[in-house]
Formats: sequence, C-alpha cells, structure tokens
Amino acid sequence: MNTEERNAGSPGTGPRSYPCPACGATVVFAPGSDVMRCPYCGHEQAVAPVSREVREHSFDELAALPVKPRSSVTEGVRTYVCPGCGAHTESDDLSARCQFCATALVAESDPTERVRPEAVVPFGLDRDAAREALRAWTSSRWFAPSRLKKVSEAETFKGSYLPHWTYDAQTDSRYQGRRGDYYYVTETYTTTENGESVTKTRQVRHTRWTPVSGRVSRAFDDVLVAGTTHVDHEQLDKLTPWPLEEAKPFQAEYLAGFQTVRYDVEPEDGLVTAKERMAGVITSDCRADIGGDEQRVTELDTRYSALTFKLMLLPVWFLTYLYAGTSWQVMVNARTAEVIGERPYSKAKIAAAVVCGLALAALIVFLVMARK
Repeated sequence: MNTEERNAGSPGTGPRSYPCPACGATVVFAPGSDVMRCPYCGHEQAVAPVSREVREHSFDELAALPVKPRSSVTEGVRTYVCPGCGAHTESDDLSARCQFCATALVAESDPTERVRPEAVVPFGLDRDAAREALRAWTSSRWFAPSRLKKVSEAETFKGSYLPHWTYDAQTDSRYQGRRGDYYYVTETYTTTENGESVTKTRQVRHTRWTPVSGRVSRAFDDVLVAGTTHVDHEQLDKLTPWPLEEAKPFQAEYLAGFQTVRYDVEPEDGLVTAKERMAGVITSDCRADIGGDEQRVTELDTRYSALTFKLMLLPVWFLTYLYAGTSWQVMVNARTAEVIGERPYSKAKIAAAVVCGLALAALIVFLVMARK
C-alpha cells in the first residue's frame, strides 16, 4: 500500500465541496442513483466512474505503515473552512455539513492517514424512503403507544456512513473431540392401571461416545466488523445482512451531503473480533465433520493464511426522538430498509392485553366445565 495508493481519493484534512454549475449552490449525492443533485435547482451531474477496483490489503502491507497514536481527545479533529460562508467547523468526521450554511463538506487527502476507505456502499434510500420504513416499523410494534406512530412524520433523519472492516482468510483447522451415537435399550417396568399392577416395556435412549479427530478447511470472505465505537456493535449487527456485493470503489462524491464517521477501531483490533466470528463457523464445520447424533469439540487449532482486510463505508439513517422525557434511537439500513431501535411501551395496552388474556382463559375454563 504505497503513498500514492493511500492518497488516491482518500479523505483527510481540508474541505472539498461540489458547487452546482447551474445555480452556484452545493450538489450532494442523491441516494439510489449514480448522480449528484442540487437540492435547490434540481441540476444533476453524474458521479464519474473510476477504473480502480476494490482491493484487499495484506497485514504485511499494514505492518509497514506507522501507527498513529491517539493520546488525546482532539486526535483526528479537523477544522473545516467552509468555502460557502467561510465559517470554521471542527470535526473528526470525514465528511460533514457546515453548521451555519449547511454546505456539504468532504475532507481532502491526508498523507498521514494510516488506512483509507477502499469501498463504499452508497445510500440507496433517501429520507422519504427511510421515513416510510420507520412508519412501517412503528405500525408493527405491539404495545407501542399510539403517539409513537407520529414520530416518522414529526422527526428528521441524519444520514451517516459508518466505517466497517472486512476480513478474508483461508483457514485450516485440526480438532479433537467425541462423537455421540444414540442407541436404545428395552427396559421392563411396572405400573398401576385401573387398580392393577401391570408390567410393560419401553425404549430408553443411551449415547455411545467415540473419540474422534479430524481436519476441516474453509475460506472466509468479507467477515464484517464495525470500525467505530460510537455506535453499539450489537445494535449495528442487527442491521445485517448488508449487500456488500453492491459496494463501489471509494469516491468522495458519495459522501457529499452525509456525515462520515472516521474509524477508531484499528484493523488489528477488528481482526480479533473477526477471528471470534470465524471460530463459531469453524466449530460448526467440525461438528458436521464429526457426524453422529451429538458432537463435542474438545480441542481446536486453527491456522490462518491469505489473511487480508479492507475499510468499507456503510450507510445508515439515524433518528433520535424524544418521548415522555426520554430519548430513543432508531437506525435504518439505508440499502435494505431494515429498521432496528428502541421504543417505549404502552402500559395501558399491556394492561388491556393482560385483562383480555385472563378473560379468554376464564371463558375456556367455563366452556370445559360446562361440557362435563
């Protein structure tokens, strides 16, 4: 990963904006398209395609690059000077909007950046489509307050690209364990029927365990790990699956008009999480290889080869709304319309459901008793 490769199209210090050739305003990327559109006059200009392909990078390349220390909270903070109004905006994001005139700003190349985005999955849903997805989500929430359904109409969305690492690897694993095979033994027992003692037989299941060992191999492609700590990882995982096959080579134009969060999880740290996720799949492969009715994997040794990574940006619509004095957050996958988030519960609806449940149970008991 030489200096030229790392700088090509990389975001960094200094702002870049995209003036509209028709009216002079700023054009932004239009979700669900390959164009940049002026929100004022509607002028469109195509995002020029690039011949560069999405690359995977080896950890040998990464080892040759310096690790940037992050010893203070100001590390990575940039000062954007808006070309529209001249205002100064401080941010550690790779793209943002001017806090005064809302001009879309994208960071310029930064030669000190350790890893640059290699690919981006562009926004596929605009605000209206994200709002419709939220409306469908709120309508399907049982026991949600009726007023919650108005949130999608009253609140605004914020679109953000979130950094993610993807990892590829070829794995070779040797295991030791035990295979369990069921077998049945006929047992005789005595019971009482109609006041009399009777002898019966039954089949009792047992397990025969056999020591086993073996070897499994698997190729992993694009194991996804969040590259930011600003959003809960468990919540982000619920937005999967992502259509990673729709990723495009990184171009700054896709970022215009959206916030882009800089990664704060280093690729080496993300690899630890990726290996944990691979381990679960490998263990399942071992169980399948063992066969039988039950399997126990007691020892597992995995060797990794052809290990590569890349930094990818994924699009999310965020909504934080206030309900009954409490803030609630919702996220929308800006490609698949998957919605996840927090929501309040209606005590009145829950109480009504409990009452209805008790009434139904009482009715069933009454009908059963009436038939006797």
